[in-house]
Amino acid sequence: MKIPGCLILFAILLLMMVSSCYYDSEEYLYPNTSSQCDTTDVTYSKSVVPIIQNSCLSCHSNSTAALGGNIKLEDYADVKLRADDHRLLGSIEHQSGYSPMPQGSKKLDDCKISTVRIWVNAGAPNN
Repeated sequence: MKIPGCLILFAILLLMMVSSCYYDSEEYLYPNTSSQCDTTDVTYSKSVVPIIQNSCLSCHSNSTAALGGNIKLEDYADVKLRADDHRLLGSIEHQSGYSPMPQGSKKLDDCKISTVRIWVNAGAPNN
């Protein structure tokens, strides 16, 4: 019995398609690196400042504070003040009685909130 050439070609193409999709899974192509939250060495300058810059300063810089209720978070003294009066954590954790921040955006991810919480609980040092 002779197998037609087009059937052999079809089988080869089917085999190639099935084997080529082996690594086309989202987990393999785009590994979830955000699931790891390293909070072993939290400092103000390396850990907290980038969070503030990326998530807060669009409304809470010295030049835009009027948009953010005149709350400034541009320098250490401003952030320390809000850490000490509990408004920083209360707002980013969306606690009752505090204005949820960042306003008009989704809540910060758990890693960022944990980072700020660790820094605040350590006394909010300027390190």
